[in-house]
Amino acid sequence: MTHFVLVHGGWHGVWCWREQIIALERLGHTATAVELPSDDPGAGAQKYADVIASAVREPGTDVVVGHSLAGLAIPLVPDLVPIGALVFLASLLPDPGRSWREQLAAGRPMADWFYANALPRQEKDDLGRSVWPPEVAAELFYHDCPQETARSAAARLRPQSPGPIGETTPLKAFPDVPRHYVGCRDDRAVSGSWAQEAARTRLGVEVTWIDGSHSPFLAAPQQLAGRLVAFIP
Repeated sequence: MTHFVLVHGGWHGVWCWREQIIALERLGHTATAVELPSDDPGAGAQKYADVIASAVREPGTDVVVGHSLAGLAIPLVPDLVPIGALVFLASLLPDPGRSWREQLAAGRPMADWFYANALPRQEKDDLGRSVWPPEVAAELFYHDCPQETARSAAARLRPQSPGPIGETTPLKAFPDVPRHYVGCRDDRAVSGSWAQEAARTRLGVEVTWIDGSHSPFLAAPQQLAGRLVAFIP
């Protein structure tokens, strides 16, 4: 039995992993979902990593899974506590010496759909945190989920502070632990071609592809559970 530490991406919370935890338990494993301080304007990737590390139950064996924006934080965790493996799920990847904002300016790490249909409709609150209108979030993150699931998830999103995006990553080098990247073939957020190249050059791995949207933990938790279990060291 392996314990999985599940880390949500931007705007989300522990609620998004409920069905994924059930799916992993059906396969004989356990999981904990981590609540990141995503709406805290003062929190950056190192603070996120501190929170993630505190959720590790079995140092040296737990598998840490980071979705989307959490990819900027999970490679910092092995410096805080030993883990069994890192899994980057439809994930952003840090580039030592640069911020994610600089990566955005230098290339197109996000999917074409994101630039054309989502980013122009993103909003900011009075603290400079990004927010999504529910109808945009439903199309961006959950387009292959049942309508009620998509609507419910979109309504639960919270503001995302710019800390992990604007800061130069505190990561100096990717940790020497087993690393995996899971990409989603119909992702409207992260570019598949960018993910494939970044996974090769930064993680030294090929992408493991699954069907579906940016949010397989809601659209296809059983499929994702099977992939995650295959990564157990």
